[in-house]
Amino acid sequence: MDLIDERLNKIERIIKDESFLMKKGLGNEIGYYIFDYDPRDELKVRKHIKFLKNKINNNPNNSFKIIEFDLYNIIFEILKENGYLDQFFDFEKTDGIEGAKRAISTLLMIGSESNLIVKYIMDNTPNNSVVFLTGVGKSYPLIRSHNVLNNLHQVLDEVPVIMFFPGKYSGTDLILFGTIKDQNYYRALSLVK
Repeated sequence: MDLIDERLNKIERIIKDESFLMKKGLGNEIGYYIFDYDPRDELKVRKHIKFLKNKINNNPNNSFKIIEFDLYNIIFEILKENGYLDQFFDFEKTDGIEGAKRAISTLLMIGSESNLIVKYIMDNTPNNSVVFLTGVGKSYPLIRSHNVLNNLHQVLDEVPVIMFFPGKYSGTDLILFGTIKDQNYYRALSLVK
């Protein structure tokens, strides 16, 4: 069995633990965790998340549900709902990916308290759930994971949140794909070492 398989297989036991659900598990009372992994294992991670969601959510004996938010899908859903999707493609054609990134950041209010991604997650997170944040790699460079975590941390504290991160998390540094250093993020713990 590969190391990634061993690590993925530990997730279920951790999230089913009552102290984890009450945000007292793993010494993290704020309830934010990162599961980092080699980007080459992306398909294994996606498959395991799907397996876990089906297993947990279809068992009526579980006291919680897994709610997955794919950041990439959220971006495009919000753009589409607000009629901005065509504008995004126009920005990308005329101004390149940097122009599109700036436009997305402005349209989604990424740096503000009114962040539409955070609002979407808040509006769609029921009590008694564990939030899985996925799509971090797919959504780069449109949004950065530390922005989502920092903004979400300020408003969502009722349920545990796990970000699945294709890269390395040292406990302070997020390094996307093992090469792109994000800003420091100190609030989350590693879910599985």
